[in-house]
Amino acid sequence: MDLNELDFNNITEWPLAAKVVLIVFGCAVIAFGWYYFITSGQIERLERVEQKELELRQSFEQKQHKAANLEGYRQQLAQMEESFGAMLSQLPDETEVASLLVDVSQTGLAAGLEFELFQPSEEVNKDFYAELPIRVRVRGRYHAFATFVSGLAALPRIVTVHDIRIAEDDRGGDATAPMTLGAIVKTYRYLEEPAAP
Repeated sequence: MDLNELDFNNITEWPLAAKVVLIVFGCAVIAFGWYYFITSGQIERLERVEQKELELRQSFEQKQHKAANLEGYRQQLAQMEESFGAMLSQLPDETEVASLLVDVSQTGLAAGLEFELFQPSEEVNKDFYAELPIRVRVRGRYHAFATFVSGLAALPRIVTVHDIRIAEDDRGGDATAPMTLGAIVKTYRYLEEPAAP
């Protein structure tokens, strides 16, 4: 039977092979429509939900890890706060800076040094502290310089030494002759409120 002879008004008269082809074609169209209009959207939503599930699972695992270590984090935070408090206590407040300057000068005198220059400069404000640079120039023997610097490190407050310059006195090459040490000694104090720019 020729395809041109098939009458769509009388499908019941078609041969079996034509009916099978028509049914298969109809099922394919329905399946394609079902997939395109219904299933593909559901698959996309499923993929999005699976991705969201993966992200939530990772977030849950991270939070679970943090929750499991919460007590350790609390202990670590307490240690950090204690350490920070101890460091802040090493920064003098305004009333203690004068006594600290006396401590610096007495440390040099106790080491056997003679001060030629002891010149505090203007404070330099930083984030939460202020630097007080002190330009010093002392005369003495080399070992006295070492005693002076280690004495500064032993002070109960934070004191740092910068720009150290040691020069020999011109005394004819005598090894026991005094030398001159020039440096900037910086001490720090805590600012209650951050300095205004």
